[in-house]
Amino acid sequence: MNGIGASPPRPDGFAKVSGAARYLDDLSLPGMWHGATLRSPHAHARIRSIAWDAALAPDGAVCVTVGDLPGPNGVQLIDDGWPILAGAFTHHVGEPVALVAAPTRLAAQQALQAFTVTYEPLDAVLSLEAAEALPPLYQLGMDSGDVDAALARADLVVEGEYRTGHQEHIYIECNGMIASYAEDGALTVLGSMQCPYYVQKALTHALGLADEQVRVRATTVGGGFGGKEDFPSAIALHAALLARACGRPVKLVYDRHEDIVCTSKRHPTLVRHRTGVTRDGRLAALDIEILMDGGAYTTLSSVVLSRALLHSFGPYRCADVRIRARALRTHTAPNSAFRGFGAPQVEFAIERQMDRIAHRLGLDPLEIRLRNAVAPGDRLPTGQILDAGTSALPCLEEVARRTRFRERRQELEAARARRAAEGDEDQNGAEPRRGIGLSLYFHGAGFTGNGERMMKSPVTARLLPDGRIEVLTAMTDMGQGCSAVFPQIAAAAGGLLPEDVTFAEPDTAEVPDSGPTVASRTTMIVGGLIARVTAALRDRVLEGLPGHTVRDGWIESPAGRVERFRDAARRLRAEHGPVELTLRHEPPAWQTFDETTYRGAAYPTYAWGADVVEVEVDPDTLAVRPLQVTAVCEVGRAIHPTLCAGQIEGGTLQALGWALLEEMKLEDGRYLNDRLATYVIPTILDSPRIDVHLLESHRDGGGPFGGPFGAKGVGELPMDGGAPAVAQAIENATGIGVPAIPATPERLLAWQRAGQTPGGVR
Repeated sequence: MNGIGASPPRPDGFAKVSGAARYLDDLSLPGMWHGATLRSPHAHARIRSIAWDAALAPDGAVCVTVGDLPGPNGVQLIDDGWPILAGAFTHHVGEPVALVAAPTRLAAQQALQAFTVTYEPLDAVLSLEAAEALPPLYQLGMDSGDVDAALARADLVVEGEYRTGHQEHIYIECNGMIASYAEDGALTVLGSMQCPYYVQKALTHALGLADEQVRVRATTVGGGFGGKEDFPSAIALHAALLARACGRPVKLVYDRHEDIVCTSKRHPTLVRHRTGVTRDGRLAALDIEILMDGGAYTTLSSVVLSRALLHSFGPYRCADVRIRARALRTHTAPNSAFRGFGAPQVEFAIERQMDRIAHRLGLDPLEIRLRNAVAPGDRLPTGQILDAGTSALPCLEEVARRTRFRERRQELEAARARRAAEGDEDQNGAEPRRGIGLSLYFHGAGFTGNGERMMKSPVTARLLPDGRIEVLTAMTDMGQGCSAVFPQIAAAAGGLLPEDVTFAEPDTAEVPDSGPTVASRTTMIVGGLIARVTAALRDRVLEGLPGHTVRDGWIESPAGRVERFRDAARRLRAEHGPVELTLRHEPPAWQTFDETTYRGAAYPTYAWGADVVEVEVDPDTLAVRPLQVTAVCEVGRAIHPTLCAGQIEGGTLQALGWALLEEMKLEDGRYLNDRLATYVIPTILDSPRIDVHLLESHRDGGGPFGGPFGAKGVGELPMDGGAPAVAQAIENATGIGVPAIPATPERLLAWQRAGQTPGGVR
């Protein structure tokens, strides 16, 4: 199908690997100054006074404080409760208190010394337990059936409590923005971002400007993972305020230390499970409580919590389900979007709970999942009936077959028994212990609930003078590869060659608001629109040519080739002037969702996956080394299989880092490991072999999936499965229960001493 299923080179690949790509900090504007931010050293404090002594600052330096704001002191997201600058109080270490601009970056840093701020430190809330008794930032609930009655009828009730920690994005390029004003007062912002229209909305709201007065252009983006969804709006506002104050363009770029200290993280989460099961291991009731650490301000916590609630029951059948979910306020930097958007935390918990149930019933981890995994026609607790693309069981069966999961588990258990009989288990210097673990997971593609219906995302296509089609969307390529996938989709849908189609850069002055580059929606939702609008524009060129089609860039009649499509398109444009079409996304009529009761079809489709991980654990140090990961993922249709597999490989490694290494250590609200020397992420030397196997349902775009050529969103899916599979493998290797991540050697030793087992505390 004209490139669908092929893996052509990325159009941006050579520029990035050769160093030719220009990122935000490579750019400079005439007369540009540099900005810097004065930040609170306290987790919670009252600002008694703030003073700026211009005599102590470099010549010409300017400052901005909260009193200089021209409009409301709020970064507009879902609401505007996140301050642009601290007012009377600061609510987390690193909160912006004031801004400075100076001719050089060094001078801007020196200008910060001209401030004198008097703080009155206040008590800080720094844990979920402390926050639990306080009013939440946001709360949700969902009920299906009669949970109390189902628990009373159950043969066994199993309880568990599971925790996950912060995770820092560590995108390769730190956050940064350049803001400049024209003589007529129009504002232009350049920056590294996922959502240009989010940034535009924040700027117009806070600065009192009209949409047409604010232009936002996304530069080459060096990674995002969700960390450049909401936070760029705040940095853009800071740069714009400084540019307004000094009358020059201002660049504001964070270094790695500042980026780690001040920007959002993955939400730490505590999930409590109470599960009723039958004697043969069928789920009878799920009673789930979710507590998420939202940090100091809500930002995107409400929608992260929504997705968490809707994934907390896992890919399993259960009619009687009760879920209560709260995002709590603590005095840390706001936690927000991160790859998976709340699903990895709750899927870690349900997978750990399934393992605990299996242990209590004497079942192996594969069997408990085979007995409970959803299948086509099953009903989720939300009431959504799953369609024919539901692939939990095929993924589970395929990963078990490829890895010989049961046989390998038995081999490892036999080896442990043999060592124990020989007295090797307790000797120092004994050989490493090996274990194997499995997980089953799913991920809803697109915005939760009615998000896509409310957004009505548009995509535009127009004919260029040379006969090519230009497609305009607001999507940014932050490394995921949409710059390669979009031309494949457009060419296949229009019968064209990839070189017949070009894509405009994300620029709010040029492209429509086709929504943010988030939520595994880029290929499935926006790619689907690209397919439709390209085909519609092709049909416009073919008007008056009945029976003609386009194939490989040529117009064909029943008798054969007639002419190149670009020649006909060029002639049409020359005769009739600009030709342009815009189409909007409309979710299928059957996808309805009640935002109050959380009943209905929360997502148009789900991607499915199953992982098997084998690890090695040093018996003396309890250091864990992943050896092999096998991931089987059902993705509908892989438009570009190499990029699709690359997303799964990268997401899996990111999940392993979260599971084993990445821990934000807090002391009095301050991150102790606030630079790459102390915040440890996996490198290529830590990466196990990762074998990815794609299952494809090959659904047509008109089917229930809604994506182009049946494609589902896959960017976030692999983040959901790695951590629980690793935890199960550690338990299999050591017999130590793993109720939380990261499973560091220190924690494993503490759990071992506390009597933590796979079935709970002895």
